[in-house]
Amino acid sequence: MNATYYPRVRQMLRLSAMPSDVYQSLPFSHSRRWDSDMRKAGYAPTPVDGIWNWNVVRQELAGTSRPSCTVGLSNFGNSNGAKFDLNQNYLKQAQATGRVGVYPGHEVRRIYRDGTRYLLEVAKRSPDGTLLASWNLTCDMLFLAAGSIGTSELLVRAKALGDLPLLNEHVGRGWGTNGDSAVARVGAFDLGVTTGSACASMIHDTSGGLPVTLENWYAPGVPLSVGLGPSLGMSFDTTNRGSFVYDAATDRARLLWPAAGNNDTVAAMRAVNNRIAQRSLTLPANVPPLLKDVDASFTGHPLGGAVIGKATDAYGRVLNYPQLYVMDGAAIPGNTGAVNPSLTISALAERNIERIIAAGG
Repeated sequence: MNATYYPRVRQMLRLSAMPSDVYQSLPFSHSRRWDSDMRKAGYAPTPVDGIWNWNVVRQELAGTSRPSCTVGLSNFGNSNGAKFDLNQNYLKQAQATGRVGVYPGHEVRRIYRDGTRYLLEVAKRSPDGTLLASWNLTCDMLFLAAGSIGTSELLVRAKALGDLPLLNEHVGRGWGTNGDSAVARVGAFDLGVTTGSACASMIHDTSGGLPVTLENWYAPGVPLSVGLGPSLGMSFDTTNRGSFVYDAATDRARLLWPAAGNNDTVAAMRAVNNRIAQRSLTLPANVPPLLKDVDASFTGHPLGGAVIGKATDAYGRVLNYPQLYVMDGAAIPGNTGAVNPSLTISALAERNIERIIAAGG
């Protein structure tokens, strides 16, 4: 992975750290304040490589592109091209071969094994979710890349309904949040008016029982700079895992998550955040129910549900079903070591598909 696949993905995605001129701009004043607070707490922030197209960000700063990254937009995309996303790399290259079609708004609902082929029930939906049409597709080889939750649901439903009855007991299991949490302080005022969404830097802390990472972040839904000092936290949680089960009443997969599944992450993040707050003369943002100093009730990095080496072989081949493959975050057992998992997911897919092509399946 280190010698071949991580470097390959880094080159494909053009990963790079935030340039100095962007870092010094007003929308990233909060990033400079964050770094300063980390240093006061005894940490040494290190740059984060991202998939941002810095020239587009510069155009935003110059007023020649509509504001996006510079006003805290990221989680739902940056349609001005500020993010060098799949539309600009993998999907674009695939379509350029003339052998690939991309069908937006299409949803695979069920998967069957029809003799030697796979049969898929497909629904086409409008942007508001209205069903427009439905039909069946067949294929010889099926690669699942619907994300941890989407891939897990397809397989859990297929097993429960008897569509793929030979799926083993590990399907739906091993799911985790990557130890994600939103961490915030108040009083971290800066010179900016808006908060840029590109992450500039991170710190690691291994002093407690649970290793954690904090990344300089923005506050989703709060486009103005109001001194929140937000961070994205990720912990190296290796024990708390959930499972997906099929819910016949809703025809959906339902997540079973331990009641105390986030407690270790919250405690570790709170200890680090309190130390930073104390030494930077800020306060933990704990104003229930409006604001939590540590909120681990969500994840931006769902992982697991079809874990490699358990639900699949070592290269993503689903056990007991030839030419059925898992190629996304569902293959990863709930955590990628307290860092953003996107690089590992992509590198694992590169590794797996290379072996599958070489082996002919």
